[in-house]
Amino acid sequence: MFSGIVRTTGRVIERTDLGGDARLAIGYGTDELGAIAPGASIAVNGACLTATACGPGRFEADVSKETLAVTTLGALEVGSPVNLEPSLRVGDPMDGHYVSGHIDGVGRVVEIGPAARSTFLAIELPGTLSRYVARKGSIAVDGVSLTVNAVSGRRFEVNIVPHTREATVISGYAPDTPVNIEVDIVARYVERLGGRESS
Repeated sequence: MFSGIVRTTGRVIERTDLGGDARLAIGYGTDELGAIAPGASIAVNGACLTATACGPGRFEADVSKETLAVTTLGALEVGSPVNLEPSLRVGDPMDGHYVSGHIDGVGRVVEIGPAARSTFLAIELPGTLSRYVARKGSIAVDGVSLTVNAVSGRRFEVNIVPHTREATVISGYAPDTPVNIEVDIVARYVERLGGRESS
């Protein structure tokens, strides 16, 4: 489980394709992630991966064929920047919202621009996800916990404060950038409890 508060960014330093799966080596230049040991869960652009090997300022993780197909991780290349967050531990503050690290789909940036000192961002969702997004609700974009300001059909809008923009891969977004989306887990449970399940 994660909070959607990105600790640091890193970069893909190696990628090895292995019979449909892939192994990524991620490098990061700070100690914001703390001690990483094999078996640790780390959100990479919002997708929960398991560290298989670790070293100073780097870790490796295997990415399944399914994850490569349904997230943006399949398009990562050597040099690609990524958001990084270690899993929550007992006693950690919950500054964002509960994020599982299970990506629901890939959205696309459709509009981006200044909003005073912040950045306005509009993202188009896959049609199957739009019903889970509500104004003033929570959503994770590439693992970043954000508050939805407006929803219209498949499009939702958020405001990115300067710190979040500078501390995450959002600083590199442009129109048509694909992004990992995880809807609020509460919306999923409400749907389940109400007897309506997604197809």
